[in-house]
Amino acid sequence: MLKYILLVSLFLISNFIFSQKKEYEAPDYKLIQKNIENKDSEFYYSKLMDKLKANDTLITNEQYRHLYFGYTFQKDYHPYKISENDKKLLPYFQSKDLKKSDYAEIIKISNASLKEFPLNMRVMNFLGYIYHLDGNEAMAKKVSHNFYGLFGAIFSSGDGRDCKTGFHVIAVSHEYVVMNMLQLEIDSQSLVGDCDYISLAKDKYKLPGVYFNITKLKEKGFDF
Repeated sequence: MLKYILLVSLFLISNFIFSQKKEYEAPDYKLIQKNIENKDSEFYYSKLMDKLKANDTLITNEQYRHLYFGYTFQKDYHPYKISENDKKLLPYFQSKDLKKSDYAEIIKISNASLKEFPLNMRVMNFLGYIYHLDGNEAMAKKVSHNFYGLFGAIFSSGDGRDCKTGFHVIAVSHEYVVMNMLQLEIDSQSLVGDCDYISLAKDKYKLPGVYFNITKLKEKGFDF
């Protein structure tokens, strides 16, 4: 699992930093809303969410895009909320020495957190890792598959090189998920128009920083 994550990360890094031409498409939120509200559509949201929660490995890339960006139209969308379960996970996130005796509790709390916010990518990635450590490779692969599907939705939305083509995210925490997966060292963060701009460590990368489009977060304000 760790080797797989590393290989995927290196692939994404090489494409992100060194490619001259990249295919991406900013989300059409009006069309996405129309599709996810259509009961006859393959993108009908409740059906997609059921597939996600069931760890369905047959979800397509376009369905992941509708799952991810379509969540902004759900009543449970509160991008700035930090749940009690997320707070309980913090010591485990920060621990450098996870114990096997902690795995069951981490899995329990993580699944509870995902019930509150099914697209909590930080928790999802951590849960897949803990399943791997606990020897449950079947669940590790299923959870990681969903994680990379949602990560792909973000990565397909822009190139991050300027605000007009910034990666679209629905939660600030997802910005840090992207930066961690790309293994990019953060120098500072600032607000630039409709984007969060994360500058990179100076003289370390060809790219000075990464832009994240946070239009949907700004629309919600600080709604808890």
